[in-house]
Amino acid sequence: MSKVPKQKKQATLGISIIPVLAVVAALSVSIIKFGADPHIPILFGAAVASFIAVYSLGYSWEEIEKGIIDSIGSVMQAILILAIIGMLIGTWIGGGIVPTLIYYGLKILSPTFFLAASMILCSVVSLATGSSWTTAGTVGVALIGVGQGLGVSVPLAAGAIISGAYFGDKMSPLSDTTNLAPAMAGSTLFDHIKHMIYTTGLSYLIAFVIYFVLGLKYRGHDLNTGEIQGILDAIQSIYVINPLLLLVPVITIAAVALKVPAIPGLIMGVALGAICMIFQGGDLGAIIDAIQNGVAAESGHAMVDELLTNGGMQSMMWTISLIMCALTFGGILEVTGMMGCIAGNLLNKAKSTGSLVLVTVVSCLFVNILCADQYLAIALPGKMFKDEYKERGLAPRNLSRTLEDSGTVTGALVPWNTCGATMSGFLGVPTFAYLPYTFFNLLSPVVSVLYAYAGFSIMTIEEDPSSEQYVRPMKLKKSSRELEEYVADYRKSHSLSV
Repeated sequence: MSKVPKQKKQATLGISIIPVLAVVAALSVSIIKFGADPHIPILFGAAVASFIAVYSLGYSWEEIEKGIIDSIGSVMQAILILAIIGMLIGTWIGGGIVPTLIYYGLKILSPTFFLAASMILCSVVSLATGSSWTTAGTVGVALIGVGQGLGVSVPLAAGAIISGAYFGDKMSPLSDTTNLAPAMAGSTLFDHIKHMIYTTGLSYLIAFVIYFVLGLKYRGHDLNTGEIQGILDAIQSIYVINPLLLLVPVITIAAVALKVPAIPGLIMGVALGAICMIFQGGDLGAIIDAIQNGVAAESGHAMVDELLTNGGMQSMMWTISLIMCALTFGGILEVTGMMGCIAGNLLNKAKSTGSLVLVTVVSCLFVNILCADQYLAIALPGKMFKDEYKERGLAPRNLSRTLEDSGTVTGALVPWNTCGATMSGFLGVPTFAYLPYTFFNLLSPVVSVLYAYAGFSIMTIEEDPSSEQYVRPMKLKKSSRELEEYVADYRKSHSLSV
């Protein structure tokens, strides 16, 4: 394959869409008909894209391989974080931390207010840490257990947890995406956050009301106190429950909030969990096994055993392998220009401000689906549309807000995206199962588009007091591959968490 002449052709829309259709067809047949995992269908799409790139566009296999390696390498930090959070969940279960959170949660929370309370709690934690992944992998895991004990629908509970987690991921100045979006659009961090209040505030309020109303259906239902007591007794039969164990998540979350880099901060959480395992009667062998393979609870209570059999680095390998398959496909589309061709054709459809924002939203979703990475879903559309927003006299904060309203939140809705696979892995709920209940994530892009068509909170350059910030000292690279490298360097230099 490497002997093919290096005379390259520019990808056309007709050629670029073939790998996309191949993946859609393969996923449809494999998942719907056979109930298979999405890994092989995505790799099939990558093979189709490679074949087209070599025999139609003139790329060498070495160039394609480099695109794949660069694509996977750009999210290596996220992959490491995934593995570490798997270890953290293992030691936190084995150390009695997650069981303690579930134990007191069942005693304090009621089914009526569980969904709304879960959304608020996850919002607070995510605002403090700037990390949706840390939020879902810690308090989110415990809240899933509490919801099960209270008889709340697990996909619905997962939706409330993810909605709260992504609110903080969007609005926290500590969040990587909240810093990356204005950097790509040319606005300032706090101008960006203030401008998001309009769309994010309404989306959050509507989502909160929906969760509150849905929670009311549990009002008047007889709480199965016998079942709850059985869960509490089962937990106490295998773990020592002590409120001091709650200090571990507090310390870990505080460390991340104080900008301790994500990987060292989470490793500290693993170490604290290992210490707690010693107090639970575990030895060094049990600790190593929990870090590697997780914990298998044996209380005799089916629900408790299922809930507390989780964690370990190996529990994340399915998710990590899915991410690598998706990034293989995305890397090929990116390095060969096929993805840029499709996105560029979308821009030709944007005539009004409303349609420009709509195309931006669709492009972010498109990149999240094909490249499987929320950072690229912010960076690539940000690069493509920055000049267009400027030429139309729109302040850069409009673009940065739209990138977050779509690129940040929709990644959790795609099963093979780094975010969707991660949320599903942490919470134990398939992405398509929780998707209809992630009201905040679903509403954010819709509200953003509706505001644009209505002309509400759309700021022109003349109205923007920070308009001189439009051209920033940072010079963006011209090629998409160089931009991908910039994103990786940006995340590395800022010790970003996810």
